[in-house]
Amino acid sequence: MSDTGDNLPLEARLKQAAFAEGFTLAGIAAAGPADGFERLREWLARGYAGQMNYLADNPELRRTPASILPDVKSVLMVGMPYQGDAAASSRIARYAQGADYHREIWDRLNRMSAWLMEFVPGCSAHGVTDTAPLLERDFARRAGLGWFGKNTMLIDKHQGSFLFLAALLTSIELKPDPVHTGSHCGTCTACLDACPTQAFPAPGWLDARRCISYLTIELNGPIPDELREGVGGHLYGCDICQDVCPWNRHEVKQGLPTRPDLVAIDPAELLALNEAQFKNRFRGTSLLRARRGGLLRNAAIALGNTGDASALPVLHRALVDKDPVVREAAEWAIAKLAERDQSDS
Repeated sequence: MSDTGDNLPLEARLKQAAFAEGFTLAGIAAAGPADGFERLREWLARGYAGQMNYLADNPELRRTPASILPDVKSVLMVGMPYQGDAAASSRIARYAQGADYHREIWDRLNRMSAWLMEFVPGCSAHGVTDTAPLLERDFARRAGLGWFGKNTMLIDKHQGSFLFLAALLTSIELKPDPVHTGSHCGTCTACLDACPTQAFPAPGWLDARRCISYLTIELNGPIPDELREGVGGHLYGCDICQDVCPWNRHEVKQGLPTRPDLVAIDPAELLALNEAQFKNRFRGTSLLRARRGGLLRNAAIALGNTGDASALPVLHRALVDKDPVVREAAEWAIAKLAERDQSDS
């Protein structure tokens, strides 16, 4: 990376470097303990993490960014919008409608790290996105990037909440930006009211066990019966609580490109994929995270909720799938379609 400007403070140079890499938000936070760590502990104690054991197994790692970079002094928090297709988000969450964002963001952060360590010899720097034990939202708010909405998402006044968050940790002591204080949600509860599975027990608290994103991505095993209708036609993730947010009323003009084959996706097609076909179809995308069994389970549930009799042949074939979770979901969907047919006749 080339020098980003003459006679500018290092803080400004770093932000310019971030903007040059395509990030649209950048702010600096002191690298002390995360403000929301005790809230995380309470969230875990309530059982809201469900099967996400990677959060519960060693929460102390998330207390401070020093668990990632021992000599860290400052955190440059950055944000990048993801655009996606709003119409397709009823099936595939917008962030997942393109190539896996991790590699793309890591490459940009690595270039920034290399530039910084060359510009300030002897310093250390390390870029992370959401696979590292860092409470990104806490440091984003501390860096002045936004506030936490009632749906728990970080919201920026001008760019909304459809944002990838990432961080560049460094041993350099940088001047922090003012912390974002307060909230701009007012009395609005659109996000809470719109959730079809009632995943928000209170404003600012998400019970992941009821969240469509968790149910379609993280959950191993069958989706609970009482939540299946609420899942609707979603195959991977959910944007409902963001779609209805007034702060997202402006269309995002930037973002990583989408893949047409992920924007237009047919749940019946998914049910016909074997393991090799599944891996080939979704190589290099976030959808691999759901695993074949999880995604085909979701496809069967979606067909039961939104399909018609034309989906029955593929559902009947799924009754002999190697995965018992897929077989059970297909059986449920067939019964659901039969029930709907009886009520229509």
